[in-house]
Amino acid sequence: MRPLPLLKLLILLIPAPVWAFTGQVIGVHDGDTLTVLVDKRQVKVRLAEIDAPELGQPFGARSRQALAGICYRVLADVAPVAQDRYGRTVGYVTCGGIEASAQQVRQGYAWVYDKYSRPDSPLYWLQNEARSARRGLWLGEAVPPWQWRKQRLNVR
Repeated sequence: MRPLPLLKLLILLIPAPVWAFTGQVIGVHDGDTLTVLVDKRQVKVRLAEIDAPELGQPFGARSRQALAGICYRVLADVAPVAQDRYGRTVGYVTCGGIEASAQQVRQGYAWVYDKYSRPDSPLYWLQNEARSARRGLWLGEAVPPWQWRKQRLNVR
């Protein structure tokens, strides 16, 4: 039985899946962005579902150090979910068996990014645990990065 011509067309229109990849982390830009070397090509990756303090914010440098401690010079498995407006791959990153987004939230060095997270994300549980334990940025009155960026734009 031959497939219908319309069925062939529909199959061609379905977007190709984005495949996971593995590479060595060669750079950590901040607490939620890193560079992975894949087949001699550098891929900038933004961790999915989280937002870490900017480097100019309190805990920004510490958040970057924490991510570097997990991933720098380690083989990372990246499961892409999107590409952001800056051309970065957004994805779930696992370094040495540690899921980086979850670890950053668990340690108190990143917020769950409500705008880009599922309401049932297990990261919320980790965030509540870090907040209760007053770990990392939960020690004080930290301003979420999305609010901090907005405040800076309004000042200029």
